[in-house]
Amino acid sequence: MTETTEVWNSAYDNDTAPWIIGEPQPAIVALERGGRLRGRILDPGAGAGEHTIALTALGYDVLGVDLSPSAVAYARRNAAAKDVPAARFEVADMVALADSPDNALGIFDTVVDSALFHVFLEDDGARAAYVRALHRLCKPGGCVHVLALSDTEPGFGPRIGADLIRDSFIGPGWEVEDIRPDRYYGRITRANADQVGDLVVDASGKVELAAWLARIRRME
Repeated sequence: MTETTEVWNSAYDNDTAPWIIGEPQPAIVALERGGRLRGRILDPGAGAGEHTIALTALGYDVLGVDLSPSAVAYARRNAAAKDVPAARFEVADMVALADSPDNALGIFDTVVDSALFHVFLEDDGARAAYVRALHRLCKPGGCVHVLALSDTEPGFGPRIGADLIRDSFIGPGWEVEDIRPDRYYGRITRANADQVGDLVVDASGKVELAAWLARIRRME
């Protein structure tokens, strides 16, 4: 079962979220520079809002959503501090959206999932609902990009295999175009200090972790 809203709120309220590094993930920056992000963009599980803020500053039409009200409040403060007041954030439950009678968020050309998909590692039902929500929110021909922690190296957090990504998007309506190794950056906090082991922490306090970067096409 995935964590409750209260657990996510606590990570932001007490500054123990290992995924807050004060900047976008390099893998997502590389997607933008490579021309992979187009049209209206959804940033699900936006967290501290780094990707929504960075993409908004570059002129993209992007919406960041998160289950946690504390995350959304944090992201809005972060956007103000970085002088990107146009960055937009809303509280939304991506799992619940799968079966919601309406679609208040609208339709998107691109979805950028940075470290949300893997939180459903041990919750098959929630993961399936999340994939259904993505299908509902992403327009035909659009792309879902997933950056998820990989189980190929030691690390912390819910680490997954490439097969879990591929198998989750099998079926009508999806085409998995690419899954490749990449890197994800986190930080050490009191919430994960006991999981660090032999991981290397750089001078800025960041830890480099193995990840998957997947590109999935929403078909008709």
